[in-house]
Amino acid sequence: MARDRAGENVPTPSGSGSGEGAGPGSAGTSTLLVLGACGDLAARLLLPGLGGLLTQREVGDLFLVGSDTAEWSDDQWRQRVSESFATVSANGKQADEVVRSCRYLRADVTDEDHLRRLLDACTGQVTIYFALPPAVTARACGLLADLGVPEDTRLVMEKPFGTDGPSAHELNELVTRLVPENQVYRVDHYLGMSTVLNMLGMRFANRMLESVLDAENVSSVDIVFDESLGLEGRAGYYDGAGALVDMIQSHALQVLALLTMEAPSTLGAEDLQDAKSRVLRATSLWDEDPVRYSRRARYTAGTIGERRLPAYVDEEGVDPARRTETFAEVVVAVNTWRWAGVPFRLRAGKALSALRKEAVITFKGPRWVPEGLAGYEQPDRMRIGFDPDLVGLDFNLNGPGDPFTVDRVSLESPSGPGDLPPYGEVLAEVLGGDPTMSVRGDQAEQAWRIVAPVRAAWRDDRVELEEYPAGSDGPGAP
Repeated sequence: MARDRAGENVPTPSGSGSGEGAGPGSAGTSTLLVLGACGDLAARLLLPGLGGLLTQREVGDLFLVGSDTAEWSDDQWRQRVSESFATVSANGKQADEVVRSCRYLRADVTDEDHLRRLLDACTGQVTIYFALPPAVTARACGLLADLGVPEDTRLVMEKPFGTDGPSAHELNELVTRLVPENQVYRVDHYLGMSTVLNMLGMRFANRMLESVLDAENVSSVDIVFDESLGLEGRAGYYDGAGALVDMIQSHALQVLALLTMEAPSTLGAEDLQDAKSRVLRATSLWDEDPVRYSRRARYTAGTIGERRLPAYVDEEGVDPARRTETFAEVVVAVNTWRWAGVPFRLRAGKALSALRKEAVITFKGPRWVPEGLAGYEQPDRMRIGFDPDLVGLDFNLNGPGDPFTVDRVSLESPSGPGDLPPYGEVLAEVLGGDPTMSVRGDQAEQAWRIVAPVRAAWRDDRVELEEYPAGSDGPGAP
């Protein structure tokens, strides 16, 4: 629903502010309105990303407005922005001007009058960033649908998008009443342009590799998101989500789509999104058996390096009765001509022994190894790293010494990192009006469909909630 700009009804900032007007006010100004501005996401990821973007790219005249329920002043908000920018050494005229002109407006986004005043404070092209829990985002969008927004408004949504398939479908219908689909940005920062384009370039610009990425040559694929960090004070979000929703339903399935889709005609938004959607529609739980092909666990007390972590259930803010998992593993099938019969294992966990974020493609063994050639034990593997970005090949080669013995050899090359932090890449796409790397609405719904049988089995306790010590390799490991 489009809305005429009210223009003059500007709310009074809470606390002592600068006394300036609504913002820079020039015809070319755009406004980034951050809802949930006092939260951890804004301080730790979003604002550093913005600082990196302002330092590395030209973005024009940007007016930054932060809003939350806390009683902050403009000066407190500017201090928060400055401190976050400093974590990425943001500097230069653009960054300085954004800090100088930014404002903070206290508001409850579940109150229509508050939302109206926030919109009136914006100028130029408006981008609303919902750094909020899914339920609050949905309620705010419902009010905005009645209130209306300027027709060129862009909406940026954090994961998870909805809480299940029906709620995601309902939220999709709601936000596309507000603005067209190509103005809705469902954020997955793992789809930052550098990582994504590295994967696409590796697949589609190398006939040698692309020709063997299929069921004829691949025996299995693992997509792994292991973290050595524990809860880190995020119980408010994480204890209601868990590893399955936090990582597999979002990041892992998006990576799977990029790894398994057919080559699009172009890398334009529509062609790329269509290719991803087709492969997600073809993806389902292996044998539709969540008991056999899913696993869940949570960490107990342990040591990671020199850090001693308490058990997850003893972390501040955790409700043990929720039985939230900190480790999740699911095996899925991609039922397309290229990939039918290849198991894809998606795994994510916290408080594990080491950081490991990669896709590992394990190839089938040779059809025959001649008698007398010793040392062959493992099949070839290709590793695509996400943190850090790299491509590696593990294969067998005659080594020094006995020429009839093969040794394991690894070749590894870093894939060029982008010049922006992940959230800088996200914001570059949003402020530039490019939805190529966002998650389209139908993809969000398909992701919930894929994990729905697993969530149901876990709710019914048909899958055991295992335990693993913090600092171990996961369930069943020492």
